[in-house]
Amino acid sequence: MVFHNTMTAIVLAVAGDIRPAGGAALDQIIFASVAAAVLTSGLLLLGYGHRTGRVRVLRWLADLTERWPFAAGGPGWVELPSAVALFSLITALLGVYWDISLHIAEGRDVGPLANPAHYLIMFGLFGIFTSGVLVMVLPVGERPSPVAVRITRDWYAPLGGVMIAGAGLFALAGFPFDDVWHRLFGQDVTVWGPTHLMMIGGAVISLVGLAVLDREGRMLRTPDVTPLGLFVRRCMIMGGFLIGMALFEAEWEFGVPQFRMVLQPLLLALAAGAALVAARMWIGPGGALGAVSFYVGLRGLVSIIVGLFFAKPIPAFPVFLVEALGVELAALALSRRPVAFGTVSGVLIGTVGFAAEYAWTQFAFPLPWTADILIEGPVMAVAGGVAGGVAGVLLALGLRGQLPRPALARPLFAGALLVLVAAMANGLVITIPGGVRADVSLTEVASPGPARMANAVVRIVPPNAADRPSWLTITAWQGGGLYVDHLVPRGDGSYRTTAPVPLSGTWKTLVRLQDGRVLTAVPLYLPEDTAIGKPELPAPPRFTRDAINEKLIMQREIKEGVPGWLWNTASAVVLICAGLIVLGYGWGVSRIAGSPRPRSREAAEGLRSVAPAQ
Repeated sequence: MVFHNTMTAIVLAVAGDIRPAGGAALDQIIFASVAAAVLTSGLLLLGYGHRTGRVRVLRWLADLTERWPFAAGGPGWVELPSAVALFSLITALLGVYWDISLHIAEGRDVGPLANPAHYLIMFGLFGIFTSGVLVMVLPVGERPSPVAVRITRDWYAPLGGVMIAGAGLFALAGFPFDDVWHRLFGQDVTVWGPTHLMMIGGAVISLVGLAVLDREGRMLRTPDVTPLGLFVRRCMIMGGFLIGMALFEAEWEFGVPQFRMVLQPLLLALAAGAALVAARMWIGPGGALGAVSFYVGLRGLVSIIVGLFFAKPIPAFPVFLVEALGVELAALALSRRPVAFGTVSGVLIGTVGFAAEYAWTQFAFPLPWTADILIEGPVMAVAGGVAGGVAGVLLALGLRGQLPRPALARPLFAGALLVLVAAMANGLVITIPGGVRADVSLTEVASPGPARMANAVVRIVPPNAADRPSWLTITAWQGGGLYVDHLVPRGDGSYRTTAPVPLSGTWKTLVRLQDGRVLTAVPLYLPEDTAIGKPELPAPPRFTRDAINEKLIMQREIKEGVPGWLWNTASAVVLICAGLIVLGYGWGVSRIAGSPRPRSREAAEGLRSVAPAQ
């Protein structure tokens, strides 16, 4: 934190105590570009030195990792890059959650180089890219596998390495794209910003590349297998995949989602279906539970570090234990019918799993699920679970070389994708009703700190606008912490706070309402923001204000008046890039699936799995 405070002080002094709302300062862009060029050049020179025999450190490290206690019996060009990738992914994960908590507690960055979490994210994503490059350069004078990609006449790069490097490059591209995005549209303070999704998505799919690499390393030789080491490695990969898939609902974990509540059960079920079904089929009995164990351990550790060591808002997280048990039981009954196994697992995740997560949110999450989603929520969860389950089945069958013929596999994948797109589209449809307002009365209380604190009584007009809502809260954030206070009915049609909320300084304080498709908010206090030309919105003792689109408050920095064609074009570019990387990974899984079976039998690995369809 000393580094953070020092960098913040330096950038504030240069910027005149103004947090920029657009792109980074030119000097920071130059510094970051030079650093990226130096690191990339060093990596390429290291790879060139290894392939020409002038540098032997990579060979030594690869040989060392083949024998270390955590090895899973693969060759050095699998073991060394896998260790680098897993360490890098954990580093990036810590950086992502620290970054989210920083933005929630403190608002915009003073500058991207003043945010310490960005260093962890950049280091982690560059580590993923490095891992892929290492895989590509380590095998010398051999064709490492039947599916290796030919680079030159005598250079064959392992398929898994190409996939991991591509995912890392895609994620890293999110950084310069993010700066361009901020310059065009302002800062989108949400996990679901298009360029933010590039970084997260690239890291997530790199784990599929790691799984492909794991199988590829067993193709042309019978490895000295350590069953426990192999089981742990694969549980780490699939547990990491579950962490990455669940990361898309991170805003709900902190209590500041900017979308309807029904999207959370959809995203949770999708993550559980894809990761746990794939884990059970690829790893064998206990695979789903092993993946969840790694997930819970790492997510718990990250929450402790962010909340206790970094003193920032602590993210809650779903446990997925009931979902894992459901997947394990479904596999016992449907061991020879993979598609049915994935579908039934998805249904169990969307029903029994939904009920379990409903109960868990009541204790662990700042925004517990309510009766408002009891009908639509399970429907969305079943859609996400089935779509994820089918995708997980196809992934696992591809990894085992048992992918169904294209005439079946392609419609299955397309159908799962269409179900997911339809469910997402439904969850994103919101209404902002006219004529809704809030009558607010404030009672100031003494505060030990500099912030003005007050209790509030809020009357929603008309009263039926808040009919058993998903949430009705006063949320205050970006003033140095986070308040999410659930308003309590007083019995006379009005609501009261349960604790004082801040109404001064840099806090952004608002009443938030989500009921059915209604998603709206009433601002209570907003600070002056000279960087975007917004005046202060004070909070007098009594006032009445209309409910508005909450995006205008939660994402106050977004530029107004941007042409629609520019937004559509920029979004299309990001979508095309994402589509290309997904198609590339689909090609990679199909290529590994069509390769010869490994010479070592799966039984020799100490693993059993769901049998292929007959």
